[in-house]
Amino acid sequence: MRGERLEIETLVDRDELHRELTDQLSHYFGRELKIVKLDRRVSEYCSSFIIEELDVTLCDGTVLALIFKDLSRGALLQGSGSVKPWFFYDPMREIDTYRRILVLHNLGTATCFGAHVDRDIDRYWLFLERVPPVLLWQMGELHHWENVARWLAGMHHFLVRETEVIESAHIAHLIKYDREFYQRWIKRAVAFVSQGDKSAARKSAAAIAWLGSVYGRVVERLLTMPVTVIHGEFFASNVMINPTPRSPRVCPVDWEMAAVGPGLVDLAGLTSGGWPPDMKDAIAMAYYDGLPRDVTAKWDVPVFMADLDYCRLHQAVQWLGWSPSWSPPPEHKQDWLKEAICCAERLLL
Repeated sequence: MRGERLEIETLVDRDELHRELTDQLSHYFGRELKIVKLDRRVSEYCSSFIIEELDVTLCDGTVLALIFKDLSRGALLQGSGSVKPWFFYDPMREIDTYRRILVLHNLGTATCFGAHVDRDIDRYWLFLERVPPVLLWQMGELHHWENVARWLAGMHHFLVRETEVIESAHIAHLIKYDREFYQRWIKRAVAFVSQGDKSAARKSAAAIAWLGSVYGRVVERLLTMPVTVIHGEFFASNVMINPTPRSPRVCPVDWEMAAVGPGLVDLAGLTSGGWPPDMKDAIAMAYYDGLPRDVTAKWDVPVFMADLDYCRLHQAVQWLGWSPSWSPPPEHKQDWLKEAICCAERLLL
């Protein structure tokens, strides 16, 4: 997602960045290296935090195209702090997702070249491979989206085992989609919708109040779904794709909301765009076909599609509960209350 253009003088001191990047790259490659040239610029794809694009030339002639993401509170873009729900802010979440989870699997996600963490001075720096910025939302052909859906199913399958590791090691950085998590969003949504424009508030308040009255059943269904490691915001604006015919590469970015939760939450995000219903179903079925046969043998298509609607309903409620003073970017903008009610009606709640 595009962010603000900032003056380079407002960012990290050049000498500090040079020293830390030298240390991280030397550790990554397993030998002492020197940076002979470093060019930097603010990325146009900043979201919540400052992101820089780095062009690095090493002493051995290696040239690297990197992303430097500063997850420190001081690097928060102006205005983001007033709308982002800070009860989920944890800079270690994205750092550890790259360093401790994604690095173990050959999924095509961005290579992590290192991270520098110093809690005493609130420093959380992440150095990643810079993937060519071809975003999925820019790809109009349905088959690209179906390929991403199949990839997503494979990712979820591979990362199921990580949930056991996370639980046994008591790694607390990933969000957990538990009862408290789901109930928090419906409470916020009810409160925020009721505070809306007075001319439309009565109708909207009645709709969200009804949804709140039946949401307990939604939560119970969500809690029965199998969980895996999920991206948490798997929207087309967060997915880069290299559409080569032989081996297309899918690379989701911005893992700030990485979680342990139902995989269909990510599929709900992927299918939330402006596709007509039959094409959304085609994308969903591409995901289903990408699952292992032993999974689909126990999960028939009608139940799968109903479960997806429950996750779409949760997604709509989460957007409604995001912030009372926030409007989503154009790629996420839609009538989320209408979406929630439509899902609830399809599910006969």
